[in-house]
Amino acid sequence: MQDFSTAISELSRRLEEAETYLRIPELQARLPQLEVELARPDLWDDQQAAQLIQREFASVSDDLGVHRSLAEAIEDVATLAELAREEGDESQEPEIESALTALRVRFDALELRALFTGEWDECDAIMEFNSGAGGVDAQDWCEMLLRMFLRWAERRGLEVEIDAASPGTEAGISSATFIIKGRYAYGYLRSEHGVHRLVRISPFDSAARRQTSFASIKVTPFIEDTSGELEIDEKDLRIDVYRSSGAGGQHVNVTDSAVRITHLPTGTVVSCQNERSQHQNKDQAMKVLKAKLLDLERQKHVAKLAEITGDQLDANFGSQIRSYVLHPYQQVKDLRSGVEIGNVEGVLDGDLDTLMEGYLQWERASR
Repeated sequence: MQDFSTAISELSRRLEEAETYLRIPELQARLPQLEVELARPDLWDDQQAAQLIQREFASVSDDLGVHRSLAEAIEDVATLAELAREEGDESQEPEIESALTALRVRFDALELRALFTGEWDECDAIMEFNSGAGGVDAQDWCEMLLRMFLRWAERRGLEVEIDAASPGTEAGISSATFIIKGRYAYGYLRSEHGVHRLVRISPFDSAARRQTSFASIKVTPFIEDTSGELEIDEKDLRIDVYRSSGAGGQHVNVTDSAVRITHLPTGTVVSCQNERSQHQNKDQAMKVLKAKLLDLERQKHVAKLAEITGDQLDANFGSQIRSYVLHPYQQVKDLRSGVEIGNVEGVLDGDLDTLMEGYLQWERASR
């Protein structure tokens, strides 16, 4: 009869580590407090505060449930292995092996949580796409990237709100802004901030020549509750109303009430054209503006600290972070982590987890 004690002990060790990075004792103390908050009769007098409490309750409950489920599963497989050993029943070995393998897979996925150490990693994410050098090919590449991230979000069950999309001159899109909502959306997607390069035979070149195209992606944490963190003077804003135009209606709802807001002191511009009314578009654009201005303040703080310590910031926006090569060979390579993937079509279809995890591992090692 095979001895499974070492494998079970290893899983128990990983469970103890999970208790630390999931902050289980802290969550166990927080859960009753949240339950009291949710039971308050006046909870929904402040809808924004109520939504934040609901969201925190869901996160706390989820983490406690995951930890409890893993502990129970380890206990179950340990009991099964002990009974099989006592009875000398080798027929139970395949079932035990299968249970151990399933637990290892669950821990592998959970341990990504330990890599999310940023202050805003649990937040939703604003993604801004802009086509770069490469003409029509670059605009087509920009739309391919948009599709790639929409498919990635769909795989993870995340909600997507497309705020604006501008069609390209002949094909694709020249720019787009959307929000991906879900826990750890920003934690994953901050790995995508930078310039993405595509090498392929151009479908727009009658001579079928190889073309290199570029598109930039900016990722910002989307913080809905900015009321206590940032005040914006209305005199600092220029608000323009215009008619929206989507890529054939494919990406946005075409309305007559799109809103563009310019923050004059910083030159920050945001727009929203996806809602049904001018008022809704303005509210959504203001949320995005506040999130972007908060991000600017954080960047200034980081720059000031770097000035004092002498550290140089890694200005990776505007520099190539990843290459997608379709010709003369097939490969996706992240130039920071060194992760290489041969299945380019799979990546373009939203299979980005290996690249994102590779970035997070590289980031932790770089620290």
